[in-house]
Amino acid sequence: MLVVDDEPALARALAINLRTHGWEVVLAGDGRSALEAASTHHPDVVLLDLGLPDMDGTEVIAGLRGWSKVPIVVLSARQHGEDKVEALDLGADDYITKPFAMNELLARLRAALRRGATSEPEQTRVEVGALVVDLARKKVSRRGEDVRLTPTEWAFLELLARHVGRLVTREQVLREVWGPGYEDETGYLRVYAAQLRRKLEDDPAHPRHLVTSPGLGYTLEP
Repeated sequence: MLVVDDEPALARALAINLRTHGWEVVLAGDGRSALEAASTHHPDVVLLDLGLPDMDGTEVIAGLRGWSKVPIVVLSARQHGEDKVEALDLGADDYITKPFAMNELLARLRAALRRGATSEPEQTRVEVGALVVDLARKKVSRRGEDVRLTPTEWAFLELLARHVGRLVTREQVLREVWGPGYEDETGYLRVYAAQLRRKLEDDPAHPRHLVTSPGLGYTLEP
C-alpha cells in the first residue's frame, strides 16, 4: 500500500496501524514522490491526502489514472461536497473525511482492494519503434533522448499510447483531450497531430507510428 500524506506524525501512525493489520506500507510526503513511488512499487491500493505541498491531491489522482487502475482511497480534511465529487470524477474509488475511525478505514481499504483485484496488469511503458512513452512519469523519449511536449501534445499522445495498436476516434480524442463540447473541432486534431509527428517521427510527411484513418481517427502503431 502507498500512503500519501504530508503530516509526518499522521503518516507514521497510519503506517504503524496498517502494518499491525498485515499491510506492507510505503510512505510519500508529496505528490511527486507519490507518483514516483506508485510507478516503482506498484501498490495494491493508494491512500491519498488531497492537501499536499507541491500539488493538489486531485492532480495525483489524474496522474495515476493516466496509466493505472490501482484503487485510490482519498483521506482528507476537506468536507465540501464539491471536493468529493471532483475526486471521484477523476477516478478515486472512495473518499473518507478526517477525523476517521480506524476500523472504518480498514474496511474501506479492504473493499477497495477487492474491487481492484480483477484489474488487468498495468502497463506503464509503451515502446513504439524508437519511441518510449512512460505513462507513469509522463515522459517520452526518442532513441534515448527526452522529447519535450506541451501538456496538450502529451495528453493526445498519452491517450493513443493507452490504446496502442487500436483506433481512437476523432470524437474521443477531442472529448478526452479538450473536453466535452469540442467534438466538432477537428482542426485541433490536424494541428496537434502534425506537431507530434514533427517531434516523434523520422519522416513526419510519411508517419510510421502516428497514423491517421481519414474521417475516423488516429492509431499509435507499434
